[in-house]
Order: sequence, then C-alpha cells, then structure tokens
Amino acid sequence: MDRYFNKLDERWLALPVGKQHKYTLYFFIGYLLLTAGVILKVWYDAGKADNNLVIEHIENPVLKKKESPEKLKDTLTTIFKNKFYERK
Repeated sequence: MDRYFNKLDERWLALPVGKQHKYTLYFFIGYLLLTAGVILKVWYDAGKADNNLVIEHIENPVLKKKESPEKLKDTLTTIFKNKFYERK
C-alpha cells in the first residue's frame, strides 16, 4: 500500500505545475458544489418540515407479540450447554 502511494505521489510530482494547479482547482470546485448542494438540501428540508413534534411512549416489541413468555427465553445458555456436552 505504501508503495502504491509513493508511486502515485511520484506521478503527481511529474505533472507540470500548471496541470497540478488545474486539477486542484477542479477538485476544489467539485467540493464546493457538493457542499453547496448539501447545505441547500438541508435548508430546503428544514424550511419545509412542519414544527409539530409528537412524543409517544416507546413500546416493547416483544410484548406486542401473541406468543407465550415461555418461548421468549434466552437460548444462548442452552446452546453453550449442548456444545459443552457434545462428543468430540
């Protein structure tokens, strides 16, 4: 990996300074456009959103099921016990 980055650095340094400057400028303009797009999207979404905040109680999804509590036991200890007593 280090060799790859050294080779890439040598290729970059082999470019003329004008071309280096042009590539750096293009990447910077791309970064600016991307940043401006994200800021505009956040601004648009924040302005569009309604300010009604609904706070509800969090319900346990396990209790919503119609299964009996006996089936909800943790089976991890059973799995470890079975592996402990298995033949090799």
